[in-house]
Amino acid sequence: MTNYQLPITNYQLPIMDRGHLLTEQVNPNSQNLDRLSCLELVELFNCEDAKAVAAVAEAKQELAEAIARTSRALRHGGRLFYIGAGTSGRLGVLDASECPPTFCTPPEMVQGIIAGGAAALVRSSEDLEDRAEDGAGAIAQHKITQLDVVIGITAGGTTPYVQGALQAARARGATTIFIACVPQEQVQIDVDVDIRLLVGAEILAGSTRLKAGTATKLALNIISTGTMVQLGKVYGNRMVDVAVTNNKLRDRALRILRDLTDLEADAAETLLDRSGKSVKLALLMHWTGLEKEAGDRLLVEHKGNLRAAVASCKNSIIST
Repeated sequence: MTNYQLPITNYQLPIMDRGHLLTEQVNPNSQNLDRLSCLELVELFNCEDAKAVAAVAEAKQELAEAIARTSRALRHGGRLFYIGAGTSGRLGVLDASECPPTFCTPPEMVQGIIAGGAAALVRSSEDLEDRAEDGAGAIAQHKITQLDVVIGITAGGTTPYVQGALQAARARGATTIFIACVPQEQVQIDVDVDIRLLVGAEILAGSTRLKAGTATKLALNIISTGTMVQLGKVYGNRMVDVAVTNNKLRDRALRILRDLTDLEADAAETLLDRSGKSVKLALLMHWTGLEKEAGDRLLVEHKGNLRAAVASCKNSIIST
């Protein structure tokens, strides 16, 4: 079996035979795919998709390390970047774009970079993934520093655009994380955290938007949500930093307030508006009796951690 060690200084890899990679193998369970009934197709997909969940479970230690490193970086002013091409790039952009409405993060905190830019989200530009220098250029363009975290996503592990980006990010001192669906002995890379999601051969040979894409989405869900939990953007299992930007999210915010307090609907509405539509601040105000300005200051002191802010206020009352 060929072993590809990624080069340190030469970003552009030669054309290679990728047939040995796990993501390119033929799945024996789907050899008669074009002869299956609709129900048989669904049953086969359901059976194979279960392997994506199992693959994520096998990578739990690496995922936990990714959460720890990313939350530490963001806590100290760093940023998180996902970078990929094709399906992998789109998944990264999707996860990044969902952080502001879910956790009220500033848009620069979590960003997705895809080969080909925004146009590649809706139109295929897979040819651009062969340009490792473009990946390195994206790192320079976003002014990546040692404070930042860069997660390179490539199902087959050999995408030059991602490899070039990770090498450039590592040279700048950033924390680097690799997510691929091939074993380390097939593709090696020098990164801080190496996550392998070994889902096996796809139902449609080589179509990594299937199990590989599903496992990748699960992993990104875990990393981003776990990081935000570590940053104090969750109380219990409630998204207390939800951005109240439409009727659906306002309804969710009010239900969180009513569920976690003894307030009736009208009182919850009033409290949410008094807090400037901040669920976290509204809860702090209700539980401590603080007004908005004082509550804001207390949350800043505790880096946005609601539980810590409430505890400190109660401890202060007890000590006096």
